[in-house]
Amino acid sequence: MPDYNVFELGDVQLQSGAGLKGAKLVYKTYGTLNHRKDNVIVFPTHYSGTHKDNELLIGDGLALDPKRYFIVVPNMFGNGLSSSPSSSPKPFNKAGFPNITLLDNVTCQRRLVTEKFGVERVALVCGFSMGAQQTYHWGALFPGMVERIMPWCGSAKTSRHNFVFLEGVKAALRADSAWKDGWYDTPPEKGLRACARVYAGWGPSQAFYREEIDLKLGFSSLEDYLVRAWEERFLQNDANDLLAMAWSWQNADISANKLYRGDFHKALGAIKAKAIVMPSQTDQYFPVADNENEVRHMPNAELRVIPSIWGHAAGGAGRNPVDTAFIDRALKELLAS
Repeated sequence: MPDYNVFELGDVQLQSGAGLKGAKLVYKTYGTLNHRKDNVIVFPTHYSGTHKDNELLIGDGLALDPKRYFIVVPNMFGNGLSSSPSSSPKPFNKAGFPNITLLDNVTCQRRLVTEKFGVERVALVCGFSMGAQQTYHWGALFPGMVERIMPWCGSAKTSRHNFVFLEGVKAALRADSAWKDGWYDTPPEKGLRACARVYAGWGPSQAFYREEIDLKLGFSSLEDYLVRAWEERFLQNDANDLLAMAWSWQNADISANKLYRGDFHKALGAIKAKAIVMPSQTDQYFPVADNENEVRHMPNAELRVIPSIWGHAAGGAGRNPVDTAFIDRALKELLAS
């Protein structure tokens, strides 16, 4: 039995002008919506993640406590649960799946909380990596609705360097002869393994490898770590799904819409929510400097750096308990404000 719910969106017109017929938004809720409907937290998923990955930050005694809050975890389009290349009917399946922006994601998430639950105010939106990028979008697109945001290990706009990193990931996957321009009959496993190894050089930091954290985690060798921690994970994903989410990631920009017309600083300045922006000290593709620039233009934001050598992986719930506890403490502080 599935442990989630499905919100039927109907036929959705995307930001690109294309349509997505019979769109579905898969979500899971934790806790109970109070009678004032003011205890809502929205916690979007990250690249290749699902609601299950977010659950390590949800629980009794944690900041995201279901006894106090009604926590909604919407699954991002392309992640294999919500409408995705791997689950959509023809002609939207496989390589026929349309490009979906984070604006498309967040607009549909807003429909979920307003139409399904009748919620007009959100106490907090938070998220990791692409979940952080969606968090910024919530703050900029619906400034009168969102009271607080906490994006960690993410950005309001994907940098050019980050874009290039993802080009390497995509190229590795597409180099597999089984790829067939996205119309493959069997999974392009060589490409998925290559994609995983490219990613492994960027997710953790140089210091992570220098300090041999992989061996301290119980892996027998560097090769064992690459296979079991990275290849095994990527092989569980559909290649077209990974590429669909990568496109959304590369084109993330809170100002790329009719509301702000490319004025990035204006979009940042419009975020009224009280914010704690949390980069990892050693993140290689969402560096501290990018968030420093963003916070300078946000009227109610604080920059708080995660002091970790785990790189981008510092933001992944449960990966390093010290980093996860640091994130949880910040969430508690923000919710108490």
